[in-house]
Amino acid sequence: MDAFFASVEQLDNPELRGRPVAVGGSSDRSVVAAASYEARKYGVRSAMPSVIAKRLCPELIFVRHNFERYNEISSMIHNIFLEYTDLVEPLSIDEAFLDVTSDKKKTGSGTIIAENIRKEIKRKDRIDCFCRDIFQ
Repeated sequence: MDAFFASVEQLDNPELRGRPVAVGGSSDRSVVAAASYEARKYGVRSAMPSVIAKRLCPELIFVRHNFERYNEISSMIHNIFLEYTDLVEPLSIDEAFLDVTSDKKKTGSGTIIAENIRKEIKRKDRIDCFCRDIFQ
């Protein structure tokens, strides 16, 4: 997932949709945990000091994290992964590797599986998802 925390905040708070959002503190010693796509257009990135982020994007809206909600959405997304394969290796709350060699739905293409997962996440959870397929 890309911009996961910010996407969840925009999902839950319609006033934030389409606006530059940073999850994290806004104090001089805080950092950005996640930046929405709208904030990224200004160069705001994760792990960036909040003062620099605010300088790059004066309209930036800072919101506090809600890890309980992020975990809830993450679990829903991981359940979608499990519809396609039992071989899911979570890397973090918003990333996982999926081995779709044994594709439960018999799709036959990693690229199509990735696209189907992305569409399903968008349909069920209303969050945009960036899926990469890696063939070796």
